[in-house]
Amino acid sequence: MISAFDVKEALKTIVDPELKRNLVDLKMVRDIDIQDGHVKVTLALTTLGCPMKKKFVENVKEVVAKLPGVKSTEVEVTAMSREELDKLFPKHPLKGIERVSHFVAVASGKGGVGKTTVAVNLALALARENLNVGLLDADVYGPSIPTMLGLMDRPRAESGMLLPLEKFGMKIMSFGFFIEGKQALIWRGPLVSKTLKQLLDDVMWGDLDCLVVDLPPGTGDPSITVAQSIPSVSVVMVTTPQEVALADVRKAVCMFRDMNIRIAGIVENMSYFIHGDSEERIEIFGSGGGATLSRESGIPLLGSIPIDLGLRKGGDSGIPLMYDAPNSDTGEVFKGIARKMISLSAISRKAVA
Repeated sequence: MISAFDVKEALKTIVDPELKRNLVDLKMVRDIDIQDGHVKVTLALTTLGCPMKKKFVENVKEVVAKLPGVKSTEVEVTAMSREELDKLFPKHPLKGIERVSHFVAVASGKGGVGKTTVAVNLALALARENLNVGLLDADVYGPSIPTMLGLMDRPRAESGMLLPLEKFGMKIMSFGFFIEGKQALIWRGPLVSKTLKQLLDDVMWGDLDCLVVDLPPGTGDPSITVAQSIPSVSVVMVTTPQEVALADVRKAVCMFRDMNIRIAGIVENMSYFIHGDSEERIEIFGSGGGATLSRESGIPLLGSIPIDLGLRKGGDSGIPLMYDAPNSDTGEVFKGIARKMISLSAISRKAVA
C-alpha cells in the first residue's frame, strides 16, 4: 500500500532548476492525501505566476504515477506567504553596505542585450539627479565596467577595507580591477557568490543614496547572493525587443519573484535606430517586446533606448554617453528612466556626502 512517505521520497527527485533544490527541501510540498490509490499533492509555490508552475505539476504527476498502487494523481497549487518566503530566503546584510540607503540591481535573462551599458548610464543619470551614487560591477564572469569607465588603477586598502575608485562623481568597484586584461574567468557557483559578497562587504562604500549593481546575465547563484545580502533591492530588467530575449527575461522575472525580490521596471534596449538622413525609425530587432513583457507581468516599462552610436563609442572610449552627451536624445531617455526609478523606488538624497 502506498504511503505519504513514498510519495514524498519520489517528490525529492524534482529539483527547481533555478534554486537548485528539490521541492521537499524547499518546503513546497504542503500536503499529501491518499485515498484508495488516488493521490492528491498540494504544492505551495513561491509565486502562482511562475512559468515553472505547469512543469512542476507535470513532473509531480509523472513521478507519482510511477509508484506501485497509484491509480490517479491530482495536484493543487497554492502560493507561499510572505513570511514563508522570508524564511526560505533569509537576508544576511553585510557591513560594507550598512550606510547605503537604496539598491538597484540591473539584470537580464541573457547576455548580449546591453545590460552593462544600461547599468553604467543609469547610474550616471541617477547621479545627475543630485544623488550620491555607487556602481558595483558584480558581473564577475565578464567585468567590463573598468573599460567602459576608463579605469585602470587598482583600489587601495584602508583599515582592512577596499576603497572604491571614484570617477564621474560616482564610487566604483569591479572585480575587473584585480585581473589581467585577457585573463579568463572559469568559476564555479560557490566562488562566484563568495566574491560577490566580498565586493559588498569588504568595500568602504560609505554614505550612498543609491548603489547600482550590475549583475551577471542569466539566473543562478549571483542573484541568490544578492537576495540574501542586500536589503530591499529593486531590480531593473533589461531586454531587447525580439522574442528570443523575452523568453529568457521571463525566466529571470520568475526567479526574482520566487526570491521575493521587487522588480521595479523593464528597460527595452536597442529598440530602434534613427536613420541619419531621413530620420526614419527602423526597428532592427522587432518592436514591442518590452511593452509585451510589461503587460504580461504587470511590471512598468521604464523606457526604450535606441541603438545609438554614441553609446557604443562611449563604452569603448571610457567616457559614457550620459557624461559626454547627457542632453542628447538618448541621454534624455536615460534621464526619464532614472526619474521613474526615483519615483517608483522612493530613492531620495538622505546620505551625507
